Amino acid sequence: MRVLSSTPWINGLVGVAIFSGSLPATRLALQGFEPLFLTFARASIAGLAGVLCLWAARQPWPRRDDLAGLCLTAMGVVVGFPLLTALALQEMTAARGLLYVALLPVATAIFAVVRAAERPQPVFWLFSCVASVLVMGFALSVGSLEGSWSADVAMLAAIVVCGLGYAEGGRLSRHLGGWQVICWALLLALPVMLLLAWMAWPGRWEMASGESIAALFYVSLFSMLIGFIFWYRGLADGGIASVGQLQFLQPFLGLLLSAALLGEQISFKLVAVMILVVSCVAGARRFA
Repeated sequence: MRVLSSTPWINGLVGVAIFSGSLPATRLALQGFEPLFLTFARASIAGLAGVLCLWAARQPWPRRDDLAGLCLTAMGVVVGFPLLTALALQEMTAARGLLYVALLPVATAIFAVVRAAERPQPVFWLFSCVASVLVMGFALSVGSLEGSWSADVAMLAAIVVCGLGYAEGGRLSRHLGGWQVICWALLLALPVMLLLAWMAWPGRWEMASGESIAALFYVSLFSMLIGFIFWYRGLADGGIASVGQLQFLQPFLGLLLSAALLGEQISFKLVAVMILVVSCVAGARRFA
């Protein structure tokens, strides 16, 4: 039973680890592509891969009453969050973006109550809010926080639509399956995304470096497809509000990845804050 109970958290953690590279990869991709093309291209690439998965597995069409939820999922995680974050990251630093990412687990939990009828205990919200404050405080203490009010509005809107997309996808995954939900959501958005990607096609590809192209494929295949296979499965099995608290670890995992891949140093402050945040996530799990 202990192994079974930890499986949703393992799936959720794998998903968060994959997502932790999304914002850095997006910023890298923006060095070679415009935000609109990047948004439409990543959704198109992921959508084509999703179609292949559905075809290979001979998946039956979803029920009619699931279509509205799949549309909400697509609007949140396929279109809304990638587009709004790409627009915001043109005018704000990654550290400033972390201030808003810290609100994503709270937004996910709120929509879990509204859309999935989950009822976390009051102490859960306390742990969740404390973790948000810790992540925000850490973001304030590192790097530059330059930005603009328009970027702030875009990033806040991104958090709202992403929280809705996470909660709705987690709810549907309970009977459709995790990978099926993201693939169907990508398929619903694919015709429009392909058309918009063609309309926004870059006139010159010389500006796109190899790193930008690699980043485009990362945010397409990993951030928009593979990560969600684990993430939605974890939300469905372990509870949307509960497993959603793992998102608090995303900025720290991103910094750890930077240390492992780029040789950046890990400060004591990072370790201390991460331990506190992990404690809050464990407490939230206990009272979810």
